[in-house]
Amino acid sequence: MEMTAVIKALEALKEPCQVMVVSDSEYVVNGITKGWARGWRAKGWRRSGKVVPNWELWSRLLELCEYHRVRFEWVRGHAGHVENERCDALAVAAAGGSDLPTDLGYEQPPAPGDQS
Repeated sequence: MEMTAVIKALEALKEPCQVMVVSDSEYVVNGITKGWARGWRAKGWRRSGKVVPNWELWSRLLELCEYHRVRFEWVRGHAGHVENERCDALAVAAAGGSDLPTDLGYEQPPAPGDQS
């Protein structure tokens, strides 16, 4: 969910921008800032011989980070950061919706290199 939120936000930008992404997801922040995602991509989206979970989201996020000038900042979740608390409330409300579309990427994830 956190990766999808960052991807959707960056996709909404119509031209290359300088962006600061603030997230309580260490996985997302570290995946980019520590170079994990670039390393996984260089190894064909494999880690310890297994396909990297959410590799297609990581791939899209890297593309967007290469299009925009993106910096990432981690904040502790549920610690009073006003914007982070608002985003969490919106996400929880949206997740409780009854008409959510099926996440095919989660339900039927493609294999790296699969063009379908």
